[in-house]
Amino acid sequence: MATIKVKQIKSRIGAPKDQKSTLLALGLHRISQVVEVEDTPSCRGMIRKVHHLVSVID
Repeated sequence: MATIKVKQIKSRIGAPKDQKSTLLALGLHRISQVVEVEDTPSCRGMIRKVHHLVSVID
């Protein structure tokens, strides 16, 4: 299955609790950390929810 690389670019300090837990569900714990997640509709939805805190890397 295809994968997407996601990088956290901003701090989660001050973000709502649901967005903090979404970052943890994606596997992101600190700024500049890169994780590789499967390209599924649920993962895309999580990325869309925290789009202002992460970026998608090619």
